[in-house]
Amino acid sequence: MTLNTIATIGAGQTAAVAARTLRRRGFDGKIVLIGDEPHAPYQRPPLSKEFLAGQEDRESLMLLPEAWREKQDVELLTGTAVTRIDTASAAIELSDGRSVSADAVLIATGGRPRTMPVTGPSPERVHYLRTIDDAERLAAQLRPGVRLTLIGGGFVGLEIAATAKGLGAEVTVLEADQVPLARILGSEVGEVCTRMHLDNGVAIRGGVRVATVATRPDDVLITLDNGEVIGTDVVVVGIGIVPNDEVAQASGLAVEGGILVNAHGQTAVPHIYAAGDVAARFSESAGRHVRVEHFDNASKQAAAAANSMLGRAGAVDAAHWFWSDQFGKNLQLVGSARYTELVLRGSAEDGEFTAFYLDDGIVRGAFALDRGEDIGVARELIGRAIGPARLADEEVDLYDLLDEDEEMVTV
Repeated sequence: MTLNTIATIGAGQTAAVAARTLRRRGFDGKIVLIGDEPHAPYQRPPLSKEFLAGQEDRESLMLLPEAWREKQDVELLTGTAVTRIDTASAAIELSDGRSVSADAVLIATGGRPRTMPVTGPSPERVHYLRTIDDAERLAAQLRPGVRLTLIGGGFVGLEIAATAKGLGAEVTVLEADQVPLARILGSEVGEVCTRMHLDNGVAIRGGVRVATVATRPDDVLITLDNGEVIGTDVVVVGIGIVPNDEVAQASGLAVEGGILVNAHGQTAVPHIYAAGDVAARFSESAGRHVRVEHFDNASKQAAAAANSMLGRAGAVDAAHWFWSDQFGKNLQLVGSARYTELVLRGSAEDGEFTAFYLDDGIVRGAFALDRGEDIGVARELIGRAIGPARLADEEVDLYDLLDEDEEMVTV
């Protein structure tokens, strides 16, 4: 099939990478990016860090500058909602009654924050962080001495906590699990990250659940399920996201915790793809569909889908990788924290180490605190049987371990 027009539904990181990949691979047809936000594609990771702290402006976040779009002949429709796709023709139906013709479509609608009920006269005191506009509203309320409470202690929540503390706010984190990040990193490494926040003056309450959030003219009252009431000035709710799969559902595509796609990002309709936070991609290594929410995954899936549209190899099943920056420290995770043994290389007490997650002797993943150089090697060690003593010995070059077990083990 000849592709004359390729359109994306969504105009964020995934769409931007797809557009750049298509042009780099020689596609000279029409590219249309359709986004419901009023902004051109921009980076989201800095929203909880540099942008929230006022260290970066809107322009620095832009992924596809206007000059690039003009030169590459990429059309951008902002503030435009999509209702459905005609799966037979690939025509995209817009909420205002118009339609956009396309030969192939990439659904890159991402996700939206999971919300909770909020009552009272001052809803502007309660925030979610997903967009530039969200970040600007929150930044306007962060000042020295303000009491900020975060409901949810995931990576984004802890990034906001670190940023707000740096701006002089009094910060409290309420986390349902006993240890923040334990589900992602394991309890031992989660404890290390928690101590980093405690040492920097952040109050962390683990094992608590929020019953109600009620705003008042001058503050917010958070009631826990044990009846305790916490007063605060500003609240940020960070309890996960919900995939924006409504367009896919309205179009009759298979959706199960995300839009179901194969390893190439392709739905059951050959000319319709999905990638990024909204896509549940089939992973050969996991043996099931997996939906992952982070920047690197969105970029890799976008490139894979674009390549697949053009008839190039488009499967991607690399170990997941993501990073975070908190209190001047760089945190990175590759693979998964599925483990029966945790091996430390370096010292957690010194604030610089790499933790290898071994499951029955097989490396499944690694976490690094201020040791990002170890992550590139750790990625190659995943699926290999490596002796714990060798991993822990800092006299042993990690690259040398790549040759010590040349037989890959099924992950």
